[in-house]
Amino acid sequence: MNLSIVYAVAHTVYLIGGEGVAIFCGTDIVSVERIKNSINELGDTFLKRIYTDEEISYCESRRMSKFQSYAARFAAKEAAYKALSPDTAEGVRWHDAEIVRKDNGKPVLVFHGRLEEIANERGLTASEFDVSLSHDDTFAIATIVIADANLEIGTVPFSK
Repeated sequence: MNLSIVYAVAHTVYLIGGEGVAIFCGTDIVSVERIKNSINELGDTFLKRIYTDEEISYCESRRMSKFQSYAARFAAKEAAYKALSPDTAEGVRWHDAEIVRKDNGKPVLVFHGRLEEIANERGLTASEFDVSLSHDDTFAIATIVIADANLEIGTVPFSK
């Protein structure tokens, strides 16, 4: 496939591919220590504001790497917002992007609320999202890639 970069905005690179497919990529990196401090200082107030019950349950089950798991999910939520474009942020809540795991362990992005509305308006389905999470003791990083076959070549889903 011959891809050409259209332009980059706020860590999001928009690529237009053959066959009328647009590829949206959002990436974010987070300090594990920053997330750990927020959890230790704010406790359930922070956790319930940012994470869904399923995300909390998963991260808490990771005893030795729970803070890395929380940080990776935080980065994934930010990356999802970036991949869908900066102009769609109005009305979006932290719980609108959820990272769950398939039986094989692969992370999957699930949209709720305003992000689900945006995806539906664009005709996007979960099969068009790809999630990559990674972390070490210091940082967590996430990349979200969305393939949109519904976007007309030469257009972008926002005005900037």
